[in-house]
Amino acid sequence: MADNEQKRYYVYVLKSENHYRFYVGMTDNVERRVKEHNSGKTKSTKGYLPWSLLFYEECPSRMEARAREKYLKSGIGKEWIKQQWSGSSAG
Repeated sequence: MADNEQKRYYVYVLKSENHYRFYVGMTDNVERRVKEHNSGKTKSTKGYLPWSLLFYEECPSRMEARAREKYLKSGIGKEWIKQQWSGSSAG
């Protein structure tokens, strides 16, 4: 990485393909992180394999990525995710 390049951070949301389960995380490498989840290396997601990437967002800093992750893990954030990607228009 060049001196003037800033490290990028991402917040991502995964959906279990076999369970009604979402997972929110933060990383500097989305592709690698999804592979780690699907290989069973992450204790909190291991029981709900396989996972699909619903979406990810780039954040300007690690601090902002952590704040966004925290929001998406909150009750309001979870409801927003479910409404956006549940595949149902029913509330």
